[in-house]
Amino acid sequence: MLSFVEENYLKAIYHLSNSGAEAVTTNALAEEMHTTPASVSDMVRKLSKKEVVHYKKYQGVNVSEEGKLIALRVIRKHRLWEVFLVQKLDFNWDEVHDVAEQLEHIKSPLLIQRLDEFLGFPKYDPHGDPIPDENGQFTESKREALSNTETGTTGVVVAVEDSGTAFLKYLDKVGISIGSKITVDDIIEFDGSMDITIDQKKSITVSKTVANNIWLA
Repeated sequence: MLSFVEENYLKAIYHLSNSGAEAVTTNALAEEMHTTPASVSDMVRKLSKKEVVHYKKYQGVNVSEEGKLIALRVIRKHRLWEVFLVQKLDFNWDEVHDVAEQLEHIKSPLLIQRLDEFLGFPKYDPHGDPIPDENGQFTESKREALSNTETGTTGVVVAVEDSGTAFLKYLDKVGISIGSKITVDDIIEFDGSMDITIDQKKSITVSKTVANNIWLA
């Protein structure tokens, strides 16, 4: 059984490796975990002995098949708890991440199974991220960054890339949420900012950074 710190490392490696497709450098992992490369090296060696990561010095680290499944189960718990907090306890979508970070380390498979059932087996969390099933399987919806669309495009917001509090509060302020209908009215050549209309009612201009973090279907 892994500690919550070890689970956090596995989850970080999984995300940084593009879902296990690439090796992760020690420095990149240290930056993600807000610690030193030396501390990361010690942890990676420990995880390697438990056979949940593959690690070669100077070549980086990646999750093993077992480590990938563990990471996906932690992610599953995190996203289910986010759904619960928003739907059942009336948390805002910008308030749930830190709480879910604590709840994701609960070990009881039965509790998570019952939670999933209680919520009606949701496929996506409040930020539009897919929720893996108990075997780590999930379906990624077809989507495109708002910044990659053309003038005249209309799409529905299905996810956000940045789930940080500041960004989500900004979206609340301008009236964008999961399910919002967005039409691209114009793209400013100078800086890539975009004039958009939200739900055929409100017209605003968003920066390219904002557009990079909004996903449309």
